[in-house]
Amino acid sequence: MAEAHGLATDRAALLSLYDLDAGGFRNLDEITGFAAQLCGAPIALVSIVEDVRQFFLSRVGIDAEETPRDVSFCALAMLGGDIFLVPDATRDPRFADNGLVTGPPHIRFYAGAPLIGANGEPLGALCVIDTVSRADLTPLQRQGLTLLARQVMVELEGRRRDRDMILRQRMDAAAVAESDRMFRTLSDAMPQMVWSTLPDGYHDYYNARWYDYTGVPAGSTDGEGWNGMFHPDDQDRARSRWRHSLATGEPYEIEYRLRHHSGDYRWTLGRALPIRDGAGTIIRWIGTCTEIHEQKLMMEEREMIAHELSHRIKNIFSVIAGLIGLSARQHPEIADVADDLRDRILALGRAHDFVRPHSAESAPQAGGGQGSLWGILDQIFAPYRGAAGSRIALSGNDPAIDDRSATPLALLFHELATNTAKYGALSVADGMVHLHVSVEGGDVRIDWREEGGPPVAPGRVDGFGSRLMTLSVERQLGGRIERDWRPDGLRLSLWIPSRSMSRAAETA
Repeated sequence: MAEAHGLATDRAALLSLYDLDAGGFRNLDEITGFAAQLCGAPIALVSIVEDVRQFFLSRVGIDAEETPRDVSFCALAMLGGDIFLVPDATRDPRFADNGLVTGPPHIRFYAGAPLIGANGEPLGALCVIDTVSRADLTPLQRQGLTLLARQVMVELEGRRRDRDMILRQRMDAAAVAESDRMFRTLSDAMPQMVWSTLPDGYHDYYNARWYDYTGVPAGSTDGEGWNGMFHPDDQDRARSRWRHSLATGEPYEIEYRLRHHSGDYRWTLGRALPIRDGAGTIIRWIGTCTEIHEQKLMMEEREMIAHELSHRIKNIFSVIAGLIGLSARQHPEIADVADDLRDRILALGRAHDFVRPHSAESAPQAGGGQGSLWGILDQIFAPYRGAAGSRIALSGNDPAIDDRSATPLALLFHELATNTAKYGALSVADGMVHLHVSVEGGDVRIDWREEGGPPVAPGRVDGFGSRLMTLSVERQLGGRIERDWRPDGLRLSLWIPSRSMSRAAETA
């Protein structure tokens, strides 16, 4: 016990030499922010490990100022001579049960460069953290993180009280020059265009890649000159988005066309993050520009092909419906069956055009709810509107849908609406249908309730229409269906997994 107390005392004495309580870590904030940008990580920290806790001299992307040492990744990172890497903390037995992995900030990927004092003492680590697992850093990111960790130590050693004040002052001056040199060298080595601004948005730094790419003279885009490099149609939008980020502190992200040194405008992704001091005040913005011109053109080409395919698919629906109508005219005895089949084909066509319009004219109008359940229901239930409005009342949530769920949903509700119009509540003047949508855990629940119609006897669950509804719900959407034939009308409940309604729900 006395030995442990002695170690804690020795470590406290060691850390006291760096005068860490004095504050003033602006340079560390810039280093931490650049480390996050360099490694593409949402969280970056300069962590100092004490005997019972670790505290953060500088941080980006996290509010906590300290955590217990027993959950510290940096406590292990500082003991090595190279970068300490954890590709997926949930699969690492050392960290799988760690509170920082099972709870906020939900660490998955960790990379830390040790902070080693002048006499070889481990102090902590400069680390980057991601909430998704990653295989590794790139060689450039590894080199950059190591250089930045050394620069952190230059800053800390510059604070260390020393008897020889003159020597320390010389070291400080050399450290500042070396810090600036390393930052510029690392920035110039990056394939991206890197820039930096003062808190008010004044651009005062661009790396060599910016000048190589744009071909403009050094210093000519300082201040507000950057906006003149954008396509005239993008300038107001880019300036407005940038001013919004400056006013709110929100990250800056925008796609625009940047003038290349050839004179062409090429699509570029611009991003920037604010660097804050310990009080939360923005002290600098660091941003990057990445050309995405080829990807943008590929996406536009894919979208054009998708529209053409959509147009042809819509034509196929129309051709099939026409063939059915022609057959019915030649064989009047199948007219009723043909009408039902044609209506189902047309319902599928409306659903397809709703989620994948083949032209601007076929797309839902503004406010038409494209991409939502109510939007497609409005299309399916359009024939059941009267002078007083729709006789099918919608309430509750309006979840998102996509092209996977649109067609089975269209078939399902077309079948329900057709049946109630023939035999149920909508077959009489005063009948109504109430459809309520809610969310239950990971499912979307839809309740269909008819009222005011003629007395209803239980229907056949093995009939074609019932089997079609069951196929749509259970086989295609992975849900379940319950029917209750009451004297006052059919009541039906559906439970459909949210992930089956829209791909967006899979990643939410």
